[in-house]
Amino acid sequence: MKRTAAFLPLLALLAACSGTPSQPGAPAQKSLAIATMTLPQSLDPKDANGSALPFFQAVYDTLVKREPDGTFSPMLATEWTYDAAMTELKLTLRGDVTFDDGSPFDAAAVKANMERFVKGGGAQAKTLNDVKTIEVVDATHVTLKLAQPNPALLYYLSDAAGLMANPADFAKGEQLKTQPGGTGPYELDQAQTVIGTKWVFKRTAKYWGTRLPYDTVSISYFDNETAIVNGIRTKQLNAALIQDADQQIAVEGAADVKTVKQDFDFQGILLFDRAGMVTPRLKDPAVRQALNHAIDRQTMLDKIRQGRGQITGQVFGPATKGYLPELDTFYGFDQAKARELIKEPFELKLPRIPAIVSDALAASLQTDLGAVGVKLVWEDVDAGSAIQKIFRDRAYSGMVMNMGQSPADWVVVGELVLPGAFNMFGYSDDTVKKLLPKIQAKGEQADLQALNRHLVEDGWFLPFYRMTYLHVSDGSVAITPQDGMAVPSIYNYAPAG
Repeated sequence: MKRTAAFLPLLALLAACSGTPSQPGAPAQKSLAIATMTLPQSLDPKDANGSALPFFQAVYDTLVKREPDGTFSPMLATEWTYDAAMTELKLTLRGDVTFDDGSPFDAAAVKANMERFVKGGGAQAKTLNDVKTIEVVDATHVTLKLAQPNPALLYYLSDAAGLMANPADFAKGEQLKTQPGGTGPYELDQAQTVIGTKWVFKRTAKYWGTRLPYDTVSISYFDNETAIVNGIRTKQLNAALIQDADQQIAVEGAADVKTVKQDFDFQGILLFDRAGMVTPRLKDPAVRQALNHAIDRQTMLDKIRQGRGQITGQVFGPATKGYLPELDTFYGFDQAKARELIKEPFELKLPRIPAIVSDALAASLQTDLGAVGVKLVWEDVDAGSAIQKIFRDRAYSGMVMNMGQSPADWVVVGELVLPGAFNMFGYSDDTVKKLLPKIQAKGEQADLQALNRHLVEDGWFLPFYRMTYLHVSDGSVAITPQDGMAVPSIYNYAPAG
Protein backbone atom coordinates (compact mmCIF):
# COMPACT_ATOMS: atom_id res chain seq x y z
CA MET A 1 0.00 0.00 0.00
CA LYS A 2 1.29 3.43 -0.89
CA ARG A 3 1.85 5.96 1.86
CA THR A 4 1.23 9.65 1.37
CA ALA A 5 3.58 12.22 2.90
CA ALA A 6 3.56 15.95 3.46
CA PHE A 7 3.82 18.12 0.36
CA LEU A 8 7.34 18.94 -0.75
CA PRO A 9 8.20 22.07 -2.72
CA LEU A 10 8.45 21.50 -6.46
CA LEU A 11 11.48 23.72 -6.92
CA ALA A 12 13.44 21.92 -4.24
CA LEU A 13 12.61 18.56 -5.75
CA LEU A 14 13.59 19.58 -9.26
CA ALA A 15 16.81 21.05 -7.95
CA ALA A 16 17.51 17.80 -6.12
CA CYS A 17 17.02 15.85 -9.35
CA SER A 18 19.48 17.92 -11.33
CA GLY A 19 22.56 16.26 -9.81
CA THR A 20 26.07 17.56 -9.43
CA PRO A 21 27.77 19.09 -12.50
CA SER A 22 30.69 17.12 -13.94
CA GLN A 23 34.16 18.50 -13.34
CA PRO A 24 35.95 19.81 -16.45
CA GLY A 25 37.82 17.04 -18.18
CA ALA A 26 36.19 14.30 -16.05
CA PRO A 27 34.79 11.28 -17.92
CA ALA A 28 31.03 11.40 -18.49
CA GLN A 29 28.99 9.53 -15.90
CA LYS A 30 25.93 7.56 -16.92
CA SER A 31 23.16 8.50 -14.54
CA LEU A 32 19.46 7.67 -14.27
CA ALA A 33 16.96 9.93 -12.47
CA ILE A 34 13.69 8.18 -11.57
CA ALA A 35 10.63 9.91 -10.11
CA THR A 36 8.19 8.14 -7.81
CA MET A 37 5.10 8.86 -5.72
CA THR A 38 5.97 6.01 -3.35
CA LEU A 39 7.66 7.01 -0.11
CA PRO A 40 9.46 4.07 1.55
CA GLN A 41 9.18 3.69 5.31
CA SER A 42 12.87 2.81 5.41
CA LEU A 43 15.53 0.87 3.52
CA ASP A 44 15.41 -2.04 5.94
CA PRO A 45 14.25 -5.16 4.02
CA LYS A 46 11.75 -6.07 6.72
CA ASP A 47 9.86 -2.90 5.72
CA ALA A 48 9.95 -3.51 1.94
CA ASN A 49 6.58 -3.39 0.22
CA GLY A 50 4.87 -2.79 -3.10
CA SER A 51 6.07 -0.03 -5.38
CA ALA A 52 8.96 0.77 -3.04
CA LEU A 53 10.80 -2.38 -4.16
CA PRO A 54 13.22 -0.59 -6.57
CA PHE A 55 14.72 1.31 -3.62
CA PHE A 56 15.64 -2.05 -2.13
CA GLN A 57 16.71 -3.76 -5.36
CA ALA A 58 19.42 -1.14 -5.76
CA VAL A 59 21.25 -2.28 -2.62
CA TYR A 60 19.96 -5.80 -1.95
CA ASP A 61 19.74 -8.84 -4.19
CA THR A 62 16.88 -11.31 -3.91
CA LEU A 63 17.27 -15.06 -3.67
CA VAL A 64 15.32 -15.48 -6.91
CA LYS A 65 15.09 -12.96 -9.73
CA ARG A 66 11.75 -12.24 -11.37
CA GLU A 67 12.24 -11.43 -15.03
CA PRO A 68 10.12 -8.80 -16.82
CA ASP A 69 7.83 -11.55 -18.20
CA GLY A 70 7.28 -13.05 -14.74
CA THR A 71 9.52 -16.10 -15.13
CA PHE A 72 12.06 -16.90 -12.42
CA SER A 73 15.80 -17.06 -12.90
CA PRO A 74 18.81 -17.53 -10.60
CA MET A 75 20.10 -14.69 -8.50
CA LEU A 76 21.59 -15.40 -5.07
CA ALA A 77 20.07 -18.87 -5.36
CA THR A 78 21.28 -20.75 -8.42
CA GLU A 79 18.90 -23.72 -8.16
CA TRP A 80 15.73 -24.72 -6.32
CA THR A 81 13.71 -27.92 -6.07
CA TYR A 82 10.47 -28.89 -4.33
CA ASP A 83 9.63 -32.29 -2.93
CA ALA A 84 6.56 -34.15 -4.20
CA ALA A 85 4.32 -32.78 -1.43
CA MET A 86 5.41 -29.17 -2.13
CA THR A 87 6.24 -28.74 1.55
CA GLU A 88 10.04 -28.71 1.25
CA LEU A 89 12.01 -26.28 -0.91
CA LYS A 90 15.75 -26.83 -1.31
CA LEU A 91 17.87 -23.87 -2.38
CA THR A 92 21.41 -23.96 -3.74
CA LEU A 93 23.21 -20.65 -3.13
CA ARG A 94 26.05 -18.86 -4.86
CA GLY A 95 29.32 -19.40 -3.01
CA ASP A 96 31.23 -16.40 -4.34
CA VAL A 97 29.17 -13.47 -3.04
CA THR A 98 30.07 -11.14 -0.18
CA PHE A 99 28.31 -8.31 1.58
CA ASP A 100 29.56 -4.73 1.47
CA ASP A 101 31.90 -5.29 4.43
CA GLY A 102 33.44 -8.40 2.88
CA SER A 103 31.60 -10.96 5.01
CA PRO A 104 30.29 -13.96 3.03
CA PHE A 105 26.75 -14.45 1.87
CA ASP A 106 25.79 -18.00 2.86
CA ALA A 107 23.00 -20.24 4.13
CA ALA A 108 23.32 -18.86 7.65
CA ALA A 109 22.67 -15.38 6.27
CA VAL A 110 19.55 -16.65 4.50
CA LYS A 111 18.22 -18.15 7.72
CA ALA A 112 18.97 -14.99 9.69
CA ASN A 113 17.27 -12.77 7.11
CA MET A 114 14.13 -14.87 6.83
CA GLU A 115 13.65 -15.24 10.57
CA ARG A 116 14.13 -11.52 11.07
CA PHE A 117 11.74 -10.73 8.20
CA VAL A 118 8.93 -12.70 9.85
CA LYS A 119 9.59 -11.30 13.34
CA GLY A 120 9.85 -7.76 11.94
CA GLY A 121 6.11 -7.64 11.34
CA GLY A 122 6.30 -5.63 8.14
CA ALA A 123 3.56 -5.47 5.53
CA GLN A 124 4.95 -8.53 3.73
CA ALA A 125 5.97 -10.58 6.78
CA LYS A 126 2.97 -12.86 6.33
CA THR A 127 4.36 -14.10 3.00
CA LEU A 128 6.69 -16.40 4.94
CA ASN A 129 4.09 -17.58 7.43
CA ASP A 130 4.06 -21.06 5.90
CA VAL A 131 7.82 -21.50 6.41
CA LYS A 132 7.97 -23.67 9.52
CA THR A 133 11.73 -24.22 9.76
CA ILE A 134 14.83 -23.05 7.89
CA GLU A 135 17.55 -25.70 7.86
CA VAL A 136 21.15 -24.75 7.11
CA VAL A 137 22.61 -27.81 5.37
CA ASP A 138 25.98 -26.26 4.59
CA ALA A 139 27.28 -22.88 3.43
CA THR A 140 25.61 -23.09 0.01
CA HIS A 141 22.51 -25.17 0.73
CA VAL A 142 19.42 -24.31 2.73
CA THR A 143 16.09 -26.13 3.04
CA LEU A 144 12.79 -24.42 3.75
CA LYS A 145 10.25 -26.72 5.38
CA LEU A 146 6.66 -25.56 5.04
CA ALA A 147 3.69 -26.20 7.29
CA GLN A 148 1.57 -26.48 4.13
CA PRO A 149 2.09 -25.97 0.39
CA ASN A 150 2.48 -22.36 -0.69
CA PRO A 151 2.23 -22.06 -4.49
CA ALA A 152 3.50 -18.45 -4.37
CA LEU A 153 6.70 -19.02 -2.40
CA LEU A 154 9.10 -18.55 -5.33
CA TYR A 155 7.26 -15.33 -6.18
CA TYR A 156 7.76 -14.10 -2.63
CA LEU A 157 11.47 -15.03 -2.74
CA SER A 158 11.78 -12.79 -5.80
CA ASP A 159 10.10 -10.00 -3.85
CA ALA A 160 10.44 -8.50 -0.38
CA ALA A 161 10.86 -11.83 1.43
CA GLY A 162 13.88 -12.69 -0.72
CA LEU A 163 15.89 -9.52 -0.06
CA MET A 164 19.17 -10.37 1.66
CA ALA A 165 20.80 -7.90 4.07
CA ASN A 166 24.06 -8.29 5.97
CA PRO A 167 23.28 -10.04 9.29
CA ALA A 168 26.17 -8.12 10.86
CA ASP A 169 23.94 -5.05 10.70
CA PHE A 170 21.02 -6.63 12.55
CA ALA A 171 22.42 -5.79 15.97
CA LYS A 172 22.90 -2.13 15.08
CA GLY A 173 19.41 -0.97 15.99
CA GLU A 174 17.69 1.05 13.30
CA GLN A 175 20.79 1.48 11.14
CA LEU A 176 19.45 -0.39 8.10
CA LYS A 177 16.62 2.11 7.74
CA THR A 178 19.04 4.74 6.44
CA GLN A 179 22.31 2.82 5.97
CA PRO A 180 21.48 -0.32 4.00
CA GLY A 181 24.05 -3.08 3.58
CA GLY A 182 23.56 -5.84 1.05
CA THR A 183 25.11 -7.56 -1.96
CA GLY A 184 23.33 -5.45 -4.59
CA PRO A 185 24.59 -3.59 -7.66
CA TYR A 186 24.60 -0.20 -5.88
CA GLU A 187 25.25 1.32 -2.50
CA LEU A 188 23.50 4.33 -1.00
CA ASP A 189 25.45 7.56 -1.46
CA GLN A 190 24.94 9.11 1.95
CA ALA A 191 26.43 12.47 0.95
CA GLN A 192 24.02 12.98 -1.96
CA THR A 193 20.92 11.44 -0.35
CA VAL A 194 18.22 13.48 1.40
CA ILE A 195 15.97 10.96 3.15
CA GLY A 196 12.34 11.66 2.35
CA THR A 197 13.18 13.59 -0.83
CA LYS A 198 15.90 11.97 -2.88
CA TRP A 199 17.91 8.75 -2.63
CA VAL A 200 21.11 8.46 -4.65
CA PHE A 201 22.74 5.10 -5.35
CA LYS A 202 26.24 4.73 -6.75
CA ARG A 203 27.68 1.65 -8.40
CA THR A 204 29.49 -0.75 -6.09
CA ALA A 205 33.15 -1.28 -6.88
CA LYS A 206 32.81 -5.05 -7.24
CA TYR A 207 29.42 -6.53 -8.01
CA TRP A 208 29.20 -10.27 -8.53
CA GLY A 209 26.31 -10.08 -11.03
CA THR A 210 25.48 -8.46 -14.34
CA ARG A 211 26.76 -4.90 -14.53
CA LEU A 212 23.80 -2.52 -14.87
CA PRO A 213 24.17 0.30 -17.42
CA TYR A 214 24.10 3.27 -15.03
CA ASP A 215 26.89 4.41 -12.72
CA THR A 216 24.44 6.40 -10.60
CA VAL A 217 20.70 5.95 -10.00
CA SER A 218 18.63 8.51 -8.12
CA ILE A 219 15.02 8.02 -7.02
CA SER A 220 13.16 11.21 -6.04
CA TYR A 221 9.84 11.37 -4.22
CA PHE A 222 7.06 13.65 -5.49
CA ASP A 223 3.61 14.14 -4.03
CA ASN A 224 1.95 15.03 -7.34
CA GLU A 225 2.25 13.94 -10.94
CA THR A 226 2.14 17.46 -12.37
CA ALA A 227 5.61 18.03 -10.95
CA ILE A 228 6.80 14.71 -12.36
CA VAL A 229 5.50 15.52 -15.84
CA ASN A 230 7.21 18.91 -15.71
CA GLY A 231 10.46 17.21 -14.72
CA ILE A 232 10.23 14.75 -17.61
CA ARG A 233 9.42 17.48 -20.14
CA THR A 234 12.34 19.63 -19.00
CA LYS A 235 14.66 16.58 -18.89
CA GLN A 236 15.46 17.02 -15.22
CA LEU A 237 13.95 13.55 -14.76
CA ASN A 238 14.62 10.56 -16.98
CA ALA A 239 11.86 8.11 -16.11
CA ALA A 240 8.60 7.79 -14.18
CA LEU A 241 5.27 6.02 -13.94
CA ILE A 242 2.23 8.22 -14.62
CA GLN A 243 -1.12 6.99 -13.29
CA ASP A 244 -3.45 9.99 -13.66
CA ALA A 245 -5.23 10.01 -17.04
CA ASP A 246 -5.03 13.80 -17.48
CA GLN A 247 -1.30 13.78 -16.81
CA GLN A 248 -0.84 10.90 -19.23
CA ILE A 249 -2.51 12.96 -21.94
CA ALA A 250 -0.36 15.98 -21.05
CA VAL A 251 2.92 14.12 -21.31
CA GLU A 252 2.12 12.10 -24.43
CA GLY A 253 2.27 15.18 -26.62
CA ALA A 254 5.61 16.41 -25.31
CA ALA A 255 8.61 16.44 -27.63
CA ASP A 256 11.09 13.55 -27.27
CA VAL A 257 9.01 11.80 -24.61
CA LYS A 258 8.80 8.02 -24.98
CA THR A 259 5.90 6.07 -23.47
CA VAL A 260 5.02 2.44 -22.74
CA LYS A 261 1.54 1.39 -21.60
CA GLN A 262 0.86 -1.20 -18.92
CA ASP A 263 -2.39 -2.47 -17.42
CA PHE A 264 -1.72 -3.51 -13.85
CA ASP A 265 -3.71 -2.03 -10.98
CA PHE A 266 -7.43 -2.37 -10.57
CA GLN A 267 -9.34 0.27 -8.66
CA GLY A 268 -12.32 -0.63 -6.55
CA ILE A 269 -13.81 -0.92 -3.09
CA LEU A 270 -12.29 -3.72 -1.04
CA LEU A 271 -15.13 -4.87 1.20
CA PHE A 272 -13.66 -6.11 4.47
CA ASP A 273 -16.93 -6.44 6.32
CA ARG A 274 -18.68 -9.40 4.71
CA ALA A 275 -19.69 -10.64 8.16
CA GLY A 276 -21.44 -7.34 8.96
CA MET A 277 -19.23 -6.47 11.94
CA VAL A 278 -19.25 -2.72 11.21
CA THR A 279 -22.12 -2.39 8.72
CA PRO A 280 -24.60 -5.20 9.48
CA ARG A 281 -26.34 -5.01 6.10
CA LEU A 282 -23.17 -6.12 4.31
CA LYS A 283 -23.61 -9.59 5.79
CA ASP A 284 -26.29 -10.19 3.14
CA PRO A 285 -24.74 -11.24 -0.22
CA ALA A 286 -27.72 -9.64 -1.98
CA VAL A 287 -26.71 -6.25 -0.59
CA ARG A 288 -23.13 -6.71 -1.78
CA GLN A 289 -24.47 -7.70 -5.20
CA ALA A 290 -26.65 -4.59 -5.19
CA LEU A 291 -23.62 -2.38 -4.61
CA ASN A 292 -22.00 -3.94 -7.66
CA HIS A 293 -25.09 -3.30 -9.81
CA ALA A 294 -25.41 0.27 -8.53
CA ILE A 295 -22.20 1.72 -9.94
CA ASP A 296 -21.82 2.82 -13.54
CA ARG A 297 -18.35 1.44 -14.26
CA GLN A 298 -18.20 2.45 -17.90
CA THR A 299 -19.14 6.08 -17.25
CA MET A 300 -16.65 6.24 -14.39
CA LEU A 301 -13.94 4.88 -16.67
CA ASP A 302 -14.83 7.26 -19.49
CA LYS A 303 -15.13 10.38 -17.34
CA ILE A 304 -12.55 9.83 -14.61
CA ARG A 305 -9.93 7.82 -16.50
CA GLN A 306 -10.58 9.23 -20.00
CA GLY A 307 -11.33 5.65 -21.10
CA ARG A 308 -7.83 4.52 -20.14
CA GLY A 309 -8.47 1.05 -18.81
CA GLN A 310 -11.02 -1.75 -18.92
CA ILE A 311 -14.03 -2.24 -16.68
CA THR A 312 -13.92 -5.32 -14.48
CA GLY A 313 -15.92 -7.10 -11.84
CA GLN A 314 -13.15 -9.45 -10.69
CA VAL A 315 -9.97 -9.15 -8.67
CA PHE A 316 -8.10 -11.83 -10.64
CA GLY A 317 -6.16 -10.27 -13.52
CA PRO A 318 -5.89 -11.49 -17.13
CA ALA A 319 -2.49 -13.12 -16.52
CA THR A 320 -3.83 -15.49 -13.84
CA LYS A 321 -5.26 -18.96 -14.35
CA GLY A 322 -8.34 -17.95 -12.38
CA TYR A 323 -9.31 -15.13 -14.75
CA LEU A 324 -12.60 -15.44 -16.65
CA PRO A 325 -13.30 -12.75 -19.31
CA GLU A 326 -17.05 -12.91 -18.80
CA LEU A 327 -16.69 -11.87 -15.15
CA ASP A 328 -15.43 -8.44 -16.20
CA THR A 329 -19.01 -7.54 -17.17
CA PHE A 330 -20.85 -9.83 -14.75
CA TYR A 331 -22.52 -6.89 -13.00
CA GLY A 332 -24.33 -4.67 -15.45
CA PHE A 333 -25.28 -1.14 -14.43
CA ASP A 334 -28.81 -1.78 -13.16
CA GLN A 335 -29.96 0.54 -10.40
CA ALA A 336 -33.52 -0.78 -10.45
CA LYS A 337 -32.21 -4.25 -9.64
CA ALA A 338 -29.92 -2.77 -7.00
CA ARG A 339 -32.83 -1.05 -5.25
CA GLU A 340 -34.79 -4.29 -5.33
CA LEU A 341 -31.92 -6.21 -3.72
CA ILE A 342 -31.17 -3.58 -1.05
CA LYS A 343 -34.81 -3.21 0.05
CA GLU A 344 -34.06 -0.89 3.00
CA PRO A 345 -31.75 2.17 2.87
CA PHE A 346 -28.59 2.19 4.99
CA GLU A 347 -25.42 4.20 5.57
CA LEU A 348 -21.95 3.13 4.46
CA LYS A 349 -18.95 5.00 5.88
CA LEU A 350 -15.63 4.70 4.05
CA PRO A 351 -12.23 6.33 4.56
CA ARG A 352 -11.07 8.74 1.89
CA ILE A 353 -7.39 8.99 1.09
CA PRO A 354 -7.17 11.95 -1.33
CA ALA A 355 -4.24 10.47 -3.25
CA ILE A 356 -6.48 7.54 -4.22
CA VAL A 357 -10.01 8.96 -4.13
CA SER A 358 -10.29 12.07 -6.29
CA ASP A 359 -13.14 14.55 -5.96
CA ALA A 360 -14.67 13.17 -9.16
CA LEU A 361 -14.51 9.57 -7.95
CA ALA A 362 -15.88 10.46 -4.51
CA ALA A 363 -18.84 12.33 -6.06
CA SER A 364 -19.54 9.60 -8.63
CA LEU A 365 -19.74 6.86 -6.01
CA GLN A 366 -21.93 8.98 -3.72
CA THR A 367 -24.33 9.69 -6.58
CA ASP A 368 -24.57 6.10 -7.83
CA LEU A 369 -24.95 4.53 -4.39
CA GLY A 370 -27.28 7.28 -3.21
CA ALA A 371 -29.61 6.53 -6.11
CA VAL A 372 -30.21 3.01 -4.73
CA GLY A 373 -30.65 3.96 -1.09
CA VAL A 374 -27.09 3.77 0.21
CA LYS A 375 -25.82 6.94 1.87
CA LEU A 376 -22.07 6.93 1.28
CA VAL A 377 -20.26 8.96 3.92
CA TRP A 378 -16.62 9.81 3.26
CA GLU A 379 -14.32 10.32 6.22
CA ASP A 380 -11.03 11.99 5.28
CA VAL A 381 -7.94 10.28 6.66
CA ASP A 382 -4.36 11.45 6.30
CA ALA A 383 -1.13 9.49 6.16
CA GLY A 384 -0.70 9.68 9.91
CA SER A 385 -4.11 8.29 10.80
CA ALA A 386 -4.89 5.95 7.88
CA ILE A 387 -3.07 2.85 9.09
CA GLN A 388 -4.35 3.22 12.65
CA LYS A 389 -7.99 3.80 11.76
CA ILE A 390 -8.27 1.40 8.84
CA PHE A 391 -6.11 -1.56 9.76
CA ARG A 392 -5.74 -1.42 13.54
CA ASP A 393 -9.00 0.08 14.73
CA ARG A 394 -10.92 -1.62 11.89
CA ALA A 395 -13.26 1.33 11.85
CA TYR A 396 -14.55 0.89 8.31
CA SER A 397 -16.33 -1.75 6.25
CA GLY A 398 -14.02 -1.28 3.29
CA MET A 399 -11.92 1.22 1.40
CA VAL A 400 -11.19 2.34 -2.14
CA MET A 401 -7.84 0.93 -3.18
CA ASN A 402 -5.60 0.68 -6.21
CA MET A 403 -4.44 -2.94 -6.11
CA GLY A 404 -1.94 -4.64 -8.37
CA GLN A 405 -3.34 -7.68 -10.16
CA SER A 406 -0.54 -10.15 -9.62
CA PRO A 407 -0.02 -12.84 -12.28
CA ALA A 408 0.45 -15.38 -9.47
CA ASP A 409 -2.95 -16.78 -8.44
CA TRP A 410 -1.89 -17.66 -4.90
CA VAL A 411 -0.60 -14.13 -4.38
CA VAL A 412 -4.12 -12.88 -5.18
CA VAL A 413 -5.56 -15.44 -2.77
CA GLY A 414 -3.04 -14.55 -0.07
CA GLU A 415 -3.66 -10.80 -0.30
CA LEU A 416 -7.44 -10.75 -0.66
CA VAL A 417 -8.99 -14.08 0.37
CA LEU A 418 -6.93 -15.44 3.25
CA PRO A 419 -7.09 -13.64 6.61
CA GLY A 420 -4.80 -10.61 6.57
CA ALA A 421 -4.72 -6.86 6.02
CA PHE A 422 -7.41 -6.88 3.33
CA ASN A 423 -9.48 -9.61 4.98
CA MET A 424 -9.02 -8.15 8.43
CA PHE A 425 -12.10 -9.83 9.92
CA GLY A 426 -10.95 -13.24 8.65
CA TYR A 427 -14.18 -13.83 6.73
CA SER A 428 -14.67 -17.05 4.78
CA ASP A 429 -17.54 -19.28 3.68
CA ASP A 430 -18.17 -22.95 2.86
CA THR A 431 -17.33 -22.63 -0.84
CA VAL A 432 -14.03 -20.91 -0.18
CA LYS A 433 -13.12 -23.39 2.56
CA LYS A 434 -13.76 -26.26 0.17
CA LEU A 435 -11.78 -24.82 -2.74
CA LEU A 436 -8.70 -23.41 -1.01
CA PRO A 437 -7.08 -26.72 0.05
CA LYS A 438 -7.46 -28.08 -3.48
CA ILE A 439 -5.96 -24.93 -4.99
CA GLN A 440 -3.15 -24.93 -2.47
CA ALA A 441 -2.20 -28.53 -3.25
CA LYS A 442 -2.56 -28.57 -7.04
CA GLY A 443 -3.46 -25.10 -8.34
CA GLU A 444 -5.76 -26.47 -11.04
CA GLN A 445 -7.25 -23.84 -13.34
CA ALA A 446 -10.79 -25.19 -12.90
CA ASP A 447 -10.62 -24.74 -9.13
CA LEU A 448 -9.15 -21.25 -9.41
CA GLN A 449 -11.85 -20.20 -11.84
CA ALA A 450 -14.51 -21.68 -9.58
CA LEU A 451 -13.12 -19.64 -6.69
CA ASN A 452 -13.02 -16.47 -8.78
CA ARG A 453 -16.60 -16.97 -9.98
CA HIS A 454 -17.81 -17.50 -6.43
CA LEU A 455 -16.09 -14.35 -5.17
CA VAL A 456 -17.75 -12.34 -7.93
CA GLU A 457 -21.20 -13.87 -7.62
CA ASP A 458 -21.15 -13.54 -3.82
CA GLY A 459 -20.06 -9.89 -4.00
CA TRP A 460 -16.86 -10.24 -2.01
CA PHE A 461 -15.46 -7.12 -3.67
CA LEU A 462 -16.55 -4.09 -5.66
CA PRO A 463 -13.99 -3.61 -8.48
CA PHE A 464 -14.43 -0.73 -10.94
CA TYR A 465 -11.83 -1.10 -13.67
CA ARG A 466 -8.27 -2.07 -14.50
CA MET A 467 -6.22 1.07 -15.06
CA THR A 468 -3.84 1.72 -17.92
CA TYR A 469 -0.62 3.22 -16.61
CA LEU A 470 2.03 4.98 -18.64
CA HIS A 471 5.77 4.52 -18.25
CA VAL A 472 7.40 7.69 -19.54
CA SER A 473 10.95 8.76 -20.24
CA ASP A 474 12.61 11.89 -21.52
CA GLY A 475 13.70 9.96 -24.60
CA SER A 476 17.05 8.86 -23.20
CA VAL A 477 15.81 5.71 -21.50
CA ALA A 478 14.21 2.49 -22.69
CA ILE A 479 11.81 1.14 -20.04
CA THR A 480 10.59 -2.46 -19.82
CA PRO A 481 7.47 -2.95 -17.66
CA GLN A 482 7.76 -5.54 -14.91
CA ASP A 483 5.28 -8.38 -14.64
CA GLY A 484 3.80 -8.39 -11.15
CA MET A 485 4.74 -4.78 -10.36
CA ALA A 486 3.31 -1.39 -11.29
CA VAL A 487 6.82 0.09 -11.42
CA PRO A 488 9.74 -1.44 -13.31
CA SER A 489 12.43 -3.33 -11.47
CA ILE A 490 15.72 -1.47 -11.12
CA TYR A 491 17.09 -3.87 -13.76
CA ASN A 492 14.54 -2.81 -16.40
CA TYR A 493 16.09 0.49 -17.47
CA ALA A 494 18.62 0.91 -20.27
CA PRO A 495 19.89 3.74 -22.47
CA ALA A 496 17.60 4.20 -25.47
CA GLY A 497 19.08 2.74 -28.63
